[in-house]
Amino acid sequence: MIEVDFSDADLSLAIFNNCDLSGAVFDNTNLEKADFRTSVNYSIDPSQNKLKKARFSLSQVHGLLLQFNIEIDKNA
Repeated sequence: MIEVDFSDADLSLAIFNNCDLSGAVFDNTNLEKADFRTSVNYSIDPSQNKLKKARFSLSQVHGLLLQFNIEIDKNA
């Protein structure tokens, strides 16, 4: 699912099973209860999308923080 544009889509309850979401666009997307636990390389702005009860793996949660321009030390 590389570079797919999900803008304005309703993906509530979607299961992104083992998806590479490199370059995918999430803008004003309904991702409530969506499951990203086995997906990688996503970048989702929580302030621009609906994420209530969405599921993410701890190892990939940095994809929710990229737009805040903070540094995350994965080795700490």
